Amino acid sequence: MNQSEQQLRVQLAACYRLIAHFKMDDLIYNHISVRLPGPEHHFLINPYGLFFSEVTASSLIKIDLEGNALEPSDYEVNRAGFVIHSAIHAAREDAICVLHTHSDAATAVSALEEGLQPVSQFAMHFWNRLGYHAYEGVALDTDERARLVRDLGPHQVMVLRNHGILAAGRTIPEAFMLAYYFERAARIQLMAQGSGSQLLLPPEAVSEKAARQFNQCEGDIRLRGEREWPAFIRLLDNLDPSYRQ
Repeated sequence: MNQSEQQLRVQLAACYRLIAHFKMDDLIYNHISVRLPGPEHHFLINPYGLFFSEVTASSLIKIDLEGNALEPSDYEVNRAGFVIHSAIHAAREDAICVLHTHSDAATAVSALEEGLQPVSQFAMHFWNRLGYHAYEGVALDTDERARLVRDLGPHQVMVLRNHGILAAGRTIPEAFMLAYYFERAARIQLMAQGSGSQLLLPPEAVSEKAARQFNQCEGDIRLRGEREWPAFIRLLDNLDPSYRQ
């Protein structure tokens, strides 16, 4: 958390643009929030009404832990949607960036009884490291916060049944990569299941080995996003650098 607010604004705006670029967004809905440095428990979140592809560093709104805007904006804050984010931010010091999406493949897998399976190497990131939260309707009730925290447990990603996923990253790039890998894993699983053939799954010990390698950064593996993020920034700067404004 040695980054300035402006640096975090640019990173977070880039994250919104990347979610849109990889088609994991849902119109003006969903959120990605980041905790700002300092003891005040302030956060940045998207203006309610902009597509993710329109978000810029300056359009992000600073809010408190209850989702109240702390500075003027032409847009509202979806306070109801922040119920999910505030629960995780408040309970987990390591949850610097909380990302919630309704991406197609992830939402489809959230409705499968078996959830995400170790069908591909992408899925190994999450083997035995996923929370599952039962659908309770639109997240308007603050008493759902305790159950969200309980169901996430020590994990970084939680499947929201019949809804989508939530990723809690130690950095903004890590939160993005968690969502990206989950979506790839879910898409590949659905393709394999749709083929009609019997799924070939690795032994559990092998899945656990791969999960440990990814999550403990063994060998030359680094924190998710550390290597990839500069390339993503080059991609965005070539496509449309207006996210920096």
